[in-house]
Amino acid sequence: AKARKNGLSALLHGNRGKLSPNRLPDSERKRIVALVSEKYLDFTPTFAAEKLCEMHNITHDPKTIQTVLVEAHVWTKKVQRKKEQHRTWRERKPAKGDLVQFDGSYEHWFEERSGETCLLAAIDDATGHIVHAMFDYDEGLKPVCSFWEAYLIKNGKPLTIYLDKFSTYRMNLPTARENADTRTQFERAMQELRIDVIHANSPQAKGRVERLFQTLQDRLIKELRLHNIADIVTANQFLIKKFIPAFNVKFVVEPKTKNNHHRPLSQRESINLSSILCRQEERTVRNDFTISYATRWYQLVA
Repeated sequence: AKARKNGLSALLHGNRGKLSPNRLPDSERKRIVALVSEKYLDFTPTFAAEKLCEMHNITHDPKTIQTVLVEAHVWTKKVQRKKEQHRTWRERKPAKGDLVQFDGSYEHWFEERSGETCLLAAIDDATGHIVHAMFDYDEGLKPVCSFWEAYLIKNGKPLTIYLDKFSTYRMNLPTARENADTRTQFERAMQELRIDVIHANSPQAKGRVERLFQTLQDRLIKELRLHNIADIVTANQFLIKKFIPAFNVKFVVEPKTKNNHHRPLSQRESINLSSILCRQEERTVRNDFTISYATRWYQLVA
């Protein structure tokens, strides 16, 4: 009847061209656009939605936020990435402390506010829990020993540490690999503490810690920017007191078992921990109670 009366235009839906009743008010949309443009322009939709809720009491799902910003030409619609080659996933370890993946990441964590620094981080394989993390200038022996001293005092000894073949952790010269007695200072310390060390043959092998750094290079850099942090000391305090606890609440998964296989330090290990986690050199004490080191002579006194 409508078609006979009004022609083909009667076939069009009556709501065509009208705004949805569920559409966000223009004032709310303008507020979202203004806040994101000012503070969260390079955030992902999920992270932007979290910050809008946390900092500005704007509670909308990430897809809604993305739609508003794409329509306002603030963001462009994300292009679907080509799928990467599928790799068989290794099953998580059943209990906390069975395996800890450890690595360092050099990055401009403070953006233009400071130079490049290194973030050292350890993630539990069973739970995805950031067990410990700290900023330092490099991934040398001294920062790594400081990292593990703080880790062991706080958490105890994991059964196994899974890391790469960086020179701090492994002798990479062919002649050194052929000699089972040739060890790095790190390997010597871990053997003394009875912690097994596994060296990954590829980044994918220790994929959990690699993916952790991908997430941190997105989220942590922006959090440091929002809190205007530009030095290592303040950043380490922020990591321990605020960022890591909030991160673990959001991303940790339940392990298969409730057991914690971290082992407590023995009394001897606790007393000598700083002496174990350090650079050790063997020297012979001469008859006049002197030793030589780095082209210098040192007198031992009573």
